[in-house]
Amino acid sequence: MSASESYILALDQGTTSSRAIVFDHDGMIVASAQHEFTQHFPQPGWVEHDAREIWSTQSGVAQEAITRANVKARDIAAIGITNQRETTVVWDRETGAPVCRAIVWQDRRTAGICDRLRQAGRLELIRAKTGLMLDAYFSGTKLMWILDNVDGARKAARAGRLAFGTIDSWLIWNLTGGRCHVTDATNASRTLLYNIHTGDWDDELLEIFGVPRAMLPEVHDSSQLYGTTADGLFGSQIPIAGIAGDQQAATFGQACIYPGMAKNTYGTGCFMLLNTGTEAVPSNNKLLTTVACRYGGRTTYALEGSVFIGGAVVQWLRDGLGIIRSAKEVEQLAATVDDSGGLYLVPAFTGLGAPYWDPHARGTMVGITRGTTAGHIARAALESIVFQSAELLEAMQKDAGFKLKQLRVDGGASTNDLLMQFQADILGVTVQRPTVTETTALGAAYLAGLAVGYWDSPDDLANTWTVDKEFIPSMPEEQRLRRLAGWRKAVSRSLNWDSGDSQ
Repeated sequence: MSASESYILALDQGTTSSRAIVFDHDGMIVASAQHEFTQHFPQPGWVEHDAREIWSTQSGVAQEAITRANVKARDIAAIGITNQRETTVVWDRETGAPVCRAIVWQDRRTAGICDRLRQAGRLELIRAKTGLMLDAYFSGTKLMWILDNVDGARKAARAGRLAFGTIDSWLIWNLTGGRCHVTDATNASRTLLYNIHTGDWDDELLEIFGVPRAMLPEVHDSSQLYGTTADGLFGSQIPIAGIAGDQQAATFGQACIYPGMAKNTYGTGCFMLLNTGTEAVPSNNKLLTTVACRYGGRTTYALEGSVFIGGAVVQWLRDGLGIIRSAKEVEQLAATVDDSGGLYLVPAFTGLGAPYWDPHARGTMVGITRGTTAGHIARAALESIVFQSAELLEAMQKDAGFKLKQLRVDGGASTNDLLMQFQADILGVTVQRPTVTETTALGAAYLAGLAVGYWDSPDDLANTWTVDKEFIPSMPEEQRLRRLAGWRKAVSRSLNWDSGDSQ
């Protein structure tokens, strides 16, 4: 079957929903399906998912997308997988059952473990090997917590009965009927257990976190044939040929494949990545050095800034405050006012990521007056996404040693014109939104397609990227700086809030 007669299926397993998208050879969407799943909050700062529900929803939407595309499984040339990163699953190799709920990347329960490791002088060694901050965000301390707090888990792990994986590994295990326990270098690089310079799990790190090597998946390139789907799952076997963590997949889908190119994804969180080529650039401004892609055995690196609460602040307006009924209403509500009226909302609901890395920060709203309305709150919520992203770009430009001329954007909130114009104004940089904004899924599709010869090379894919709309900065410099100063003042009120030092 020729490329023009076949398709690529991308599985986009996110923090709040599972999606599947069928792409054609032009990188255009043929059909898609999506299903939300349950968020569990058993204690303040804890966030969990049922891994079985993730598998159920993801396999369900995969079949639904194939059906909606009016094609058969035999028409799918390959499957690419992209996933919420750092979320940690541990399961029994014999039964396939998780030993507990998955601990989500947003979860802060292991902040104390990070504090103890920092006090033990482990910070610089961990940063040097992994490029990461010592933070509860990453998988290593989550896995450590499971082994220490789930009855019998450590004993079973030492006996080789338990498997660990991020969501990509969990999905592939189930897709292949338990035949493949694998991950790719982008996901491995987010665990605190993987040495980004040697390209392998690191024995010294495994000892620090108390993790048996037998639990870990094999680490592969982001684009290669890992296995095929189990008989009977989709009607015929489909090659699984691409894996990348969601932000690395979006970087690839945005065709930021050359050094100096950057993108920002507006999802549950916000994640900005700058391609640094084959050099793992260390950050002096509290950014992460991470694997952008491993293709053909060659590793490309990136600087990354992570915002924990991006689009999730809109969910909070809907589910927590009830001032909107759907996420789509937020732009309309925010447009009822000319500005935020001096209101700043710092959505540190699960601490703050880059450049603060404060797990003890908590959400703060300052500047409230009798004239504050729901419209002001909605506007301040949207602006918080912009301000957090602006701090990432500032840190990134300092580390990179040059000023970016443009930023490519994607993700759900990137379709909000009011938000994107404000982003361009606060950054002072042109913001470009592509024609296909589902770049996370598209990146996974590209990686899978390259592995099976559906597409020829990454350079060919870069030529298919097109701009839908550009947003040019128009805010006066004095106003831009004043707004940023107000934001930083508001952030200072949220820092170190639940550490026991606050009054």
